[in-house]
Amino acid sequence: MHGQQRWNYQQFYDRSRQLASQLHHQGIGRGDTVSAMLANTPAMLECHYGVPMSGAVLHSINTRLDATTIAYQLDHAETKVLVVDAEFLEVAQEALTQANADPKLLLYCDPEWKGFKPGAALPAGYEDYNAFVELGQKDFNWLQPVDEWDAISINYTSGTTGNPKGVVCHHRGAYLLALGNVFTADMPKHSVYLWTLPMFHCNGWCFPWTISAIYGTHICLRQVRPEPVWAALNEHNVTLLCGAPVVMDIILSVCEENADIPTPSLAHRVEFFTAAAPPPERTLARMKNAGFNVTHLYGLAEVYGPAVVNEWHREWDTLPAGEQAALKARQGVRYLPLESLDVLDPSTMKPVPCDGTTLGEVMFRGNVVMKGYFKNPQATEEAFKDGWFHSGDLAVKHPDGYIQLKDRSKDIIISGGENISSIEIEEVLYKHPAVAVVAVVAIPDDKWGEAPIAFVECHNDKTASAEELRSWCRENLAGFKVPKHFVFTQIPRTPTGKIQKYQLRVQLKKQ
Repeated sequence: MHGQQRWNYQQFYDRSRQLASQLHHQGIGRGDTVSAMLANTPAMLECHYGVPMSGAVLHSINTRLDATTIAYQLDHAETKVLVVDAEFLEVAQEALTQANADPKLLLYCDPEWKGFKPGAALPAGYEDYNAFVELGQKDFNWLQPVDEWDAISINYTSGTTGNPKGVVCHHRGAYLLALGNVFTADMPKHSVYLWTLPMFHCNGWCFPWTISAIYGTHICLRQVRPEPVWAALNEHNVTLLCGAPVVMDIILSVCEENADIPTPSLAHRVEFFTAAAPPPERTLARMKNAGFNVTHLYGLAEVYGPAVVNEWHREWDTLPAGEQAALKARQGVRYLPLESLDVLDPSTMKPVPCDGTTLGEVMFRGNVVMKGYFKNPQATEEAFKDGWFHSGDLAVKHPDGYIQLKDRSKDIIISGGENISSIEIEEVLYKHPAVAVVAVVAIPDDKWGEAPIAFVECHNDKTASAEELRSWCRENLAGFKVPKHFVFTQIPRTPTGKIQKYQLRVQLKKQ
């Protein structure tokens, strides 16, 4: 479902085969990359099926990125076809002017987009996506993977440098995690799923494939706004939705503004899966009162999205709200399709004790771990050192075996479910003529979970205001990456000149 539009699975299958057919006739084959810069629309679902059915690899682009980052991804992924939603045409065009890639261009015009203009002329060089698909063959003999290890998608993740790494996912892992979602969410056949989680996030945590496997209903949603979310919950009897904690705040905002908004009138509870920052106690209580059961997940792009779940014990239901919130803040235990999850001492590769205090690094092993980083053998080798995937996240293990994150060794900031590289922001600020030294860390944010804050030292003979640096960042970064605050101070360093970010974090906790 999408707005007033409806498709059954036969039509969905036909269009996916037609897309695969057309890609095949354009010379797209095994290992070629098809990039999609789309909202949560039927076209994005079709790409998750039609692209692999042609033998190609799907590259889903974060629609919130800036043109420079998109250009890098198009070049690095060696994009042969680019499907663009009309809403994102301007930034896509700018990215193409910066990129060396010269892909075939398809424009998707969604009638549910407020800027949709029926019959509008296509920009030069673009072909209409729907017209392109309709020319394909419904009986196209689509391609199976030659091997389960064949790549199905490439997803770029923010790393410790400005240039993101391309996480290569294989068919086996996507298949297993898609089915793992069924077990983890306890999903019956014909479940109803509301698309509040962007499909560009780790292929929507593999739910584009999960929902179809159980003959469920996909309810597409272009934008996560409270009114359409509540309308879908009540009209379509939604059983599950996913998203960062900010999505919960959006849902609950309607209840604050309009007491007449009803809670979901379902015979069973509505499941909400969240990842990134742990939800606050107040939010959990309000979600429960509104008819939702919140489950906390954890994962990375390298493990196909979430691969760790905070499995809830029934006896915990009787605990005080504060204790329940503390338990829900933990990341939990492994998904069924994940072979191994542990917190290890990276120097000895031995598990840390289950004492809730000893820090170690979260590591994964198994079939729902990525194939590797695209065209980056050194990073791949480092990530899989000693036979485990090293997440870079620091955690403890509790006596019951549940893990809980305590820090991120790579200084990644998670804001509204988006990964933000502190180094990327620092690199931009270092280019400002007044900035001598800069360090970016995360601060708690009621709405987004975390937000970046920049500590800045200016050159002795120069000055800059917070607004000036904010404008500078807006010109060079995606909006969600711009620091929320700027602090002008002397930045602590070691005797060798290395910035001590942990001291900055201590300062923030004292404020």
